[in-house]
Amino acid sequence: MWLVVRQQVASWPVGILNNAFYLALFWQSGLYADSLLQVFYVGIGLYGWWAWLYGGEARGVLRVSRVSGAALGGTAILVAVGTVVLANLLSVYTDSTVPGLDGWTTALSLGATWLQSRKYLESWLLWILADVFYIGLYWYKDLHLTSLVYAVFLLMCIRGYKEWRAACAG
Repeated sequence: MWLVVRQQVASWPVGILNNAFYLALFWQSGLYADSLLQVFYVGIGLYGWWAWLYGGEARGVLRVSRVSGAALGGTAILVAVGTVVLANLLSVYTDSTVPGLDGWTTALSLGATWLQSRKYLESWLLWILADVFYIGLYWYKDLHLTSLVYAVFLLMCIRGYKEWRAACAG
């Protein structure tokens, strides 16, 4: 997360390695949507890696900008639909004890990561919201260390928002 705050492209390959660890941890804890989320993170991570290097003007480095209203609205719709779909799938096909919250935080995280792959400032606001709920969810699931890690992530997200806002090109 710190590498993302600092806009370092190395954040993407490091993040992909992190995803492998969390996939196993969350699966063992019965957080199936969070576990499967890691697979999507790898895909978005590969895209983000490319976009940060070549997704800017004239295939150059991508700069921080504000998301358009249409893109933010589309992300909100996808998060809402994703929440409903994931919560229903988790309720029907798994023994998840928290299908609604697991589905919502998962969909919200995907939206935040997508916005972050395009270096949209508002990605940090979605991460802040997600992390607040993740802290409680992981504490509830007796993943106390992970809950504390997410508390640190929350602080980094606040810092990321401030730094990206200062660097915002639009």
